[in-house]
Amino acid sequence: MSKKTIIVSNRLPVTVNKNAEDGSLSFHPSSGGLATGLSTTYKQGGNLWIGWPGTYGHDDQEKVHIEKELKKDNMAPVYLTKEDVNKFYEGYSNKTLWPLFHYFTEYATYEKELWDSYIHVNELFLQAILEHAEPEDTIWVHDYQLLLLPGMLREALPDATIGFFNHIPFPSYEIFRLLPWREETLEGVLGADLIGFHTYDDMRHFLSSVNRLLGYDSSLGLVKVKNRLVSVDAFPMGIDYDKFEQAADSSKTKQKVIAYGDLLSKNKSILSIDRLDYSKGIKHRLLGFDKFLSKYPEYQGEVSLILLVVPSRDKVDQYQHLKEEIDTLVGKINGKYSRMNWSPIHYFYRSFSFDGLSALYKASDVGLVTPLRDGMNLVCKEYVASKTDQQGVLILSEMAGAAKELSEAILINPNDENQIVEALHNALTMPEEEQRSRMKEMQKKVRRYNVHRWVEIFMNQLDNIKEKQMAMNSRLLPKKSQERMLEKYEAASKRIIFLDYDGTLKGFAADPQSVSPDQELKEIMASITADPKNRVVIISGRDKETLEAWFADFKVDIIAEHGIWLRRGDQDFEMIDNLNSDWKSKISRMLDRYVDRTPGSFVEEKAFSIAWHYRKADADFGDLRANELVGNLNYLVSNMNLQVMHGNKVVEVKSQDVNKGKAAVKFLADDKYDFVFAAGDDVTDEDTFLAMPKKSYTIKVGIGASAARYNLKTVADVRQLLTTFGNIK
Repeated sequence: MSKKTIIVSNRLPVTVNKNAEDGSLSFHPSSGGLATGLSTTYKQGGNLWIGWPGTYGHDDQEKVHIEKELKKDNMAPVYLTKEDVNKFYEGYSNKTLWPLFHYFTEYATYEKELWDSYIHVNELFLQAILEHAEPEDTIWVHDYQLLLLPGMLREALPDATIGFFNHIPFPSYEIFRLLPWREETLEGVLGADLIGFHTYDDMRHFLSSVNRLLGYDSSLGLVKVKNRLVSVDAFPMGIDYDKFEQAADSSKTKQKVIAYGDLLSKNKSILSIDRLDYSKGIKHRLLGFDKFLSKYPEYQGEVSLILLVVPSRDKVDQYQHLKEEIDTLVGKINGKYSRMNWSPIHYFYRSFSFDGLSALYKASDVGLVTPLRDGMNLVCKEYVASKTDQQGVLILSEMAGAAKELSEAILINPNDENQIVEALHNALTMPEEEQRSRMKEMQKKVRRYNVHRWVEIFMNQLDNIKEKQMAMNSRLLPKKSQERMLEKYEAASKRIIFLDYDGTLKGFAADPQSVSPDQELKEIMASITADPKNRVVIISGRDKETLEAWFADFKVDIIAEHGIWLRRGDQDFEMIDNLNSDWKSKISRMLDRYVDRTPGSFVEEKAFSIAWHYRKADADFGDLRANELVGNLNYLVSNMNLQVMHGNKVVEVKSQDVNKGKAAVKFLADDKYDFVFAAGDDVTDEDTFLAMPKKSYTIKVGIGASAARYNLKTVADVRQLLTTFGNIK
């Protein structure tokens, strides 16, 4: 079967309705931006859109009918019960995630029962996908209701191409950390190959949370997740520009514009369109409009606010209360300023048809879009696209994702009612030439980066990250190469095996002294060192006393402190060169200052090197301090023949005359070996790899570029390979 694309969202682009009287089913398409943008994707070939059809309580016969009808348009349903909808959608999704992600922490609830339902429904979506998906399909998951689904898919379909897009804001670490199930949520999202957000700020917040809560580092939007590369990027969503532009000039729209003009009696009009939600800032703009009419009384009788509020979740207490507040404010303002022939606010609590919306966009003089927090907000882009005469002014909240693109709008802080007042005055007095200039620039952007372009760019980026993953995987030790290595190992009469310790034989821990060899590692070391053909060299940045104590029971050679100290067999340690440590006191003073300034960090002093560890420090703060420290140290040691090494959560200073590679060469010179092997995980091990003979087997632990011939993903993979060595006699 050919590879296909599967779109997954909480709702399908159609809604199934059941007639209460005769039980008949009807299907109503959605005109939302996502449905429009993805229509050319899911309707092609064997592609598919999977989601909830919007109803529940269907019997088997009705389900057969629903599935048959949906299949005609390349769709498949996920069936939810009434309890699922209450606990998963109305519950966890909209009582926990929605307020938290929009920074309304006082509205967020954290109930284990709702979290369990969220897991359950994500699993239902997984099962529905698995009924249709092939191992190498592309699966694009959408939005906050399905944050766990990418991780579930990764486990079930390891080779699938998985994209995820979050359509609402992603909060800062300080907000996100309030979520009790924060780690599970991040791990779920990181199952995707490409994670998309509307803005760079959302992307940055996500990466910060990933780093601080899970410890995964990132560079240029690429995150290493258990040796899998995940891309995180910003993709501001667009609209179907042509659709709105053409509708604005249609005969239906023109007729409605005339009708609206008669209603407004030629007054100037300000348009506000929102779904009923506390994140939209509707109360704030009403209070701002009230202040505007008070401060600029000359506009009384001359300008009206068209307030369109689309019903949403009106059975939820918070939304009912919000509706009551809006009703009260509208009544108060109208009662305060109304005249016989003029009403300051025309208030509609209902949905409008597409033609009706187009006419409102076209007819209004000012678009007032001022959410307190919004992922993108497409209303402002629809307003811009509908202004074919380029007359009109957009007032836009800085807190909307679209503000990053539409800089020609009048940008305001929606929490400041005085800014709303002055923005309205500025908009209503703006010269036509300036209006055209601003609108022309915004239209250029919205037309160019439309919803179809958004889909194209995301899918191209998804292909790119898969290519990078494949390139990384091509360096992984192939089965045939491993078999050839084992053949050479078995045939060899003299072998030398160089093994780094931290990150190679043993995983990292917050406390460097808490990672002594475990029982499995001791058994591996006993096995490979017992073979008289093997010479095993532990080559590490750790101090000689620690290494000597840890490996006292095994016949090993030791290279300590990155090559400063060498020990052959049972002999005493010797220094590779005559070194002095007079410089340490000066460096130590600087490192001590950074310990004072960075909670959780500490200094480890060795005979001829000194290290500043920050694994226990706050992740972002530690990285910031480390980069600052490296810069200061490089300046300080520029004339001191010292080397500054920035490793895995550690900054170390040592003599420039020594490194692991130079020390390894001394051991290679002791004899002629017909099998040479070296394994390491970080930048200090690159010197070892470069020092090895041409036909050596060198292994970099983890993904990433390296001088090593091959990569292995994990410490466990290294141990498995060494276990195989030990079993060959």
